[in-house]
Amino acid sequence: MDKQSELDRFQAQFTAGYSLVEQDLSLQIEGWVLVVRSNSSDLLQRLAHYFRHIVVTEPTPASVCLTAIQRPPPDLPVAFKDWEREAGKSGRKDACFDFAGGRLVHKVRTGMVFLQCVDAPVAAGDCLANDNQVINFINAQFMNWLQQKNWLICHAAAIEMQGKSIAIAAFSGGGKSTTMLRLMDLPNSRFLTNDRLFIRGVSDAAEVQISGVPKLPRINPGTIVANPVLQPILSSARREQLLAMPRQALWDLEEKYDVDILETYGPERIQHVAELGCFLILNWKHHAEKMAVQKVDLKERRDLLPALMKTPGPFYQQSDGQFQTEQVRPEPQRYINTLAGAAVYEVSGGIDFDGLSAWCRQWLA
Repeated sequence: MDKQSELDRFQAQFTAGYSLVEQDLSLQIEGWVLVVRSNSSDLLQRLAHYFRHIVVTEPTPASVCLTAIQRPPPDLPVAFKDWEREAGKSGRKDACFDFAGGRLVHKVRTGMVFLQCVDAPVAAGDCLANDNQVINFINAQFMNWLQQKNWLICHAAAIEMQGKSIAIAAFSGGGKSTTMLRLMDLPNSRFLTNDRLFIRGVSDAAEVQISGVPKLPRINPGTIVANPVLQPILSSARREQLLAMPRQALWDLEEKYDVDILETYGPERIQHVAELGCFLILNWKHHAEKMAVQKVDLKERRDLLPALMKTPGPFYQQSDGQFQTEQVRPEPQRYINTLAGAAVYEVSGGIDFDGLSAWCRQWLA
């Protein structure tokens, strides 16, 4: 079976018997346009609300046309292979099957199946119950576009304020989201990203550009209860339950909530591209001594790189259409080279969000 016919066969298996609604959804960011089609008006309405800051209504040529089919999980007679997870992660999450022209990614916990290909990817399953996975699939297409243009993926958050930006990476559970959202309390700050940051050096200059993705912060309760601006996300009863927990247990609790940036902070509070001002790497600890912020050289402090390096993941498709066949480790030297001219700081000592927020405010001023 040739490349195109095999791709067509899988696309037909996903969509056969399901009629698409007339309307579609167009999203545009930094010159990249994606059109979403679906058989579910409800799903398109949810996606239009989530991505409302990048929705376009004028007809625009699409870079990618993505189809999301609301249906029972497809039963595909293929031999999926578990995708190796990153260090520190446990349990089965994704399984993949590669074929000529594309890759099938099966979400083990939800049954959702995604067909990743160059310009016509498809999501199939209970999209309404798992709309966050559809959102991630849409963002995966944008992240592919960035990486194909030589942007380097980081595990970091970032904000911008009056032309200056701060990126924040941390070791697992280190508080990058909490720090970023504390800085969003500043009236002129803008949200760039919470979990996936892309960096790119500018030719013949020390400047480093950064780009976020249109993905709202998904945060744990420990971040919410300590920030008055975020507390309406939780009911009063749930907040009291959480505050009664031991501090360490609350810090470690995994219970995700979306932060609607526009609703929480107001209009015009999202930006996607900026020039990097400084990069903070949170390497602090509970019960340690006083917080300290020290400028570092990543050539000499390679031990800090795991906090910010990120693997592309199973949806990453190279510009030639090929996929990584297994989890490829990030290349530390690429990060060192890209950030060679940037101001990078290690935050060590004891965890002190108030103290770090004050340091950031002073730096921004």
